[in-house]
Amino acid sequence: MPQTLSYLRESASQTAGPFVHIGLAPGAAGFDIYRQELGHDIAGPNAKGTRIRVEGVVIDGMGSPVKDVLLEVWQANADGHYAHPESGTVEDGFRGWGRVITDFDSGEWSFDTVKPGPVAGRNGTVQAPHLNLWIVARGINIGLNTRMYFPDEAKANGRDPVLNLIEWDNRRATLIAALHQDGDIPVYRFEIRLQGEGETVFFDI
Repeated sequence: MPQTLSYLRESASQTAGPFVHIGLAPGAAGFDIYRQELGHDIAGPNAKGTRIRVEGVVIDGMGSPVKDVLLEVWQANADGHYAHPESGTVEDGFRGWGRVITDFDSGEWSFDTVKPGPVAGRNGTVQAPHLNLWIVARGINIGLNTRMYFPDEAKANGRDPVLNLIEWDNRRATLIAALHQDGDIPVYRFEIRLQGEGETVFFDI
């Protein structure tokens, strides 16, 4: 039986903040360090499909906006393909990945992209159009993974294999954005609640 090394202790946990935005999104934080900001352009100029804006806020357990959040987004293109050789062909310049930070005063975040298409799932299933989001901030020990679905895709949402893993309707609803129009641009608003009533569903990935 192996001997236990009693002098080896578990390291103390540490949160991502408060300076995570400077290291991971310096340009957005006002630091002109890189020639090209990593992950700034999600879709690129050649992406086909509907151009959209996604905006929102991250809300803590007390109902207040969290103002030092960094979000990463992964998405498929309008044909449902990720920028990965095993997923399919994407347009030149389509990254399908980006990084944004919240406004330090309001806690609001936003980015422009194209609306993704349905994505092939496991065992022949089809996933509804969605965005994958990863959230880090001060006070969060492990990055949180969630998804944003589109309210104008009700039929596809009803068949989505991931949404259907969530038992309660009111819990599934926390993953569906609200839609409004800003001129010609559809705007999807997604509020992420970390705790409390209406807490967003997070996934253990």
